[in-house]
Amino acid sequence: MKIGFCMFLWTTNVTGKHEALLRDIKATGYDGVEIPIFEGSPDGYRRLGDMLDRIGLERTAVSAMGDPAMNLIGADAATRRRGIEYMKWAIDCAAALGAPFLSGPLHSTLGHFSGSGPTAAELKRSVSSQRAIGDHAAKKGVTIGLEALNRFECYLLNTMADLSAHIDAVGHPNIKAMYDTFHANIEEADPIGAYAKHVRNIVHVHISENDRGVPGRGNIPWKETFSAIRGSGYDGWLTIEAFGRGLKDLAAATKVWRDFAESPEAVYRDGFRHIEAGWRKAG
Repeated sequence: MKIGFCMFLWTTNVTGKHEALLRDIKATGYDGVEIPIFEGSPDGYRRLGDMLDRIGLERTAVSAMGDPAMNLIGADAATRRRGIEYMKWAIDCAAALGAPFLSGPLHSTLGHFSGSGPTAAELKRSVSSQRAIGDHAAKKGVTIGLEALNRFECYLLNTMADLSAHIDAVGHPNIKAMYDTFHANIEEADPIGAYAKHVRNIVHVHISENDRGVPGRGNIPWKETFSAIRGSGYDGWLTIEAFGRGLKDLAAATKVWRDFAESPEAVYRDGFRHIEAGWRKAG
């Protein structure tokens, strides 16, 4: 098992100015960080990867699409093509960064709603889009971890059952699933069972408290969660995803209107200790 921290708490564009912070994350004990990919070029991410190598941090990547003009499930073929091209660019950046996993709600437009649930036609278009994305990801050595989001952020895939069934329909080895404790806490009647039943498709895990603050301070059933993950044989990343008010656009997208911790340091330092202790006890 590897413990990671998502840089969303501070930025959507990690650069050399974050080196001191990254070194403190490493000193805390983290194996790696999750790097947002929303702008830039593969060359820039390659340089960032070199800096992370010097620090001794491995990395995963995360992205999302908030522009309906590149909706991967849209009825317009040109709109879907733009979404696929965005994903190819993000995959190229992840590969240059040295990130073997690129995760997030990379199946539809974040925050965009049709006024009803997903249609058979949208799901069929999604299968086609994801297969094209998977082919490019395979060439670059990247695996996509699609994320089921709660109903207030997307409508295509809200539960692990829906996500896992869709992964099966796509049927591509580079298109898999991510499990996020925050979204599962909202959408699943049995969050632990939702993990256990669909673990065969899960390649990445986000550790996120019910309020998006410090893991271990809220109401997520952590003892049972760590026991289920460790008992399943999963040996991948447990990456903390937490949010704050520092980034206006991201705060608006994630509906964050208040601080959830006394400091960012409390989130990553206490969060690390929480995972480390929970994993040890689960063994």
